[in-house]
Amino acid sequence: MGGDNISKDFRINEEIRVREVRLVDTEGGQLGIMPIRDALKIADENQLDLVEIAPQAKPPVCRIMDFGKYKYEQSKKEKETRKKQKVIEVKEIKMRPNIEDHDFQVKVKNAERFLKEGDKVKASIIFRGREIVHTQLGRQLLVRLAEEIKELGMVERQPKLEGKNMIMIISPLQDKQE
Repeated sequence: MGGDNISKDFRINEEIRVREVRLVDTEGGQLGIMPIRDALKIADENQLDLVEIAPQAKPPVCRIMDFGKYKYEQSKKEKETRKKQKVIEVKEIKMRPNIEDHDFQVKVKNAERFLKEGDKVKASIIFRGREIVHTQLGRQLLVRLAEEIKELGMVERQPKLEGKNMIMIISPLQDKQE
């Protein structure tokens, strides 16, 4: 049970338990239907493997190929695919409704950096105690933040009060320029 799923998908060489097969060469050319032992012999003479690529066909289709090399190519392709799938994280920026201007600019810079890295930004305003009566201040801050970073991100979720916090989510724009 190695992490290698290819041998689960394909039977090769002696694992192929059928009397006759339709044989395809390395280039995909048809070699016709023949007894399995002849197909194995041809593969063997070319120092290649016989791989069952369509077991449900009647008779099953087998291809002559370098199975080791094929597996290597496949795992390289899988690695490439995994590299391309960037995990999008959500980075949080917390602010108070009465934040100083300088601190606000620092938060803007952080948000810009997160968006450039392709992450989403969750901007939260934290209201303490009586501040909750001034929710419009929090909303204004979030709208101002969205305005400052509109070149890099767009508001995915409008500011919304959740308990004592107001939350807005911004997602990066540059997804479109892959």
